[in-house]
Amino acid sequence: METFIGTKLIKAVAMTRLAYNDYRGWTLPADEDGNDPGFLVEYIDGGRSNHPDHEGYISWSPADVFEKSYRLHDQLTFGEALEALKAGMRIARAGWNGKDMWVALSGPLEGRTIAFENFWSKPCSEFARYNGGSATVLPCINMKTADGKILMGWLASQTDMLADDWVIIP
Repeated sequence: METFIGTKLIKAVAMTRLAYNDYRGWTLPADEDGNDPGFLVEYIDGGRSNHPDHEGYISWSPADVFEKSYRLHDQLTFGEALEALKAGMRIARAGWNGKDMWVALSGPLEGRTIAFENFWSKPCSEFARYNGGSATVLPCINMKTADGKILMGWLASQTDMLADDWVIIP
């Protein structure tokens, strides 16, 4: 077997193994302890629903496994926030002083081909024109600043990269 590390966006509620089995309409197997603490987990970033009361796929996770795998969406490391960014979400630091500041990824990860006439930068437009009429634009991280502007090509500081207060912006 190979080793993996995962990043998922989930909803969860504390629930014992017995409560989860009751919720699903299942009988608790004789060799399982119904008092085991855990969580009902609903995967909201993929997976077909397997219960009529949930939009995403649900399962049960033992508390110790859950607590090693997940953290609240407002206590993310930079690496976890970066994965959310790559999944198309906006992120921000809870510790940022500016109002409504956030960062987001521009464009798809594989890049996007842009026609020369759609570049506002003259050097880029000329390159695209003489490159067959278009150029592939790679994604970058952009910031919405406190004064309502978009900063293209934002770079994280060392403090940002080491912080555990990153949040996903709805």
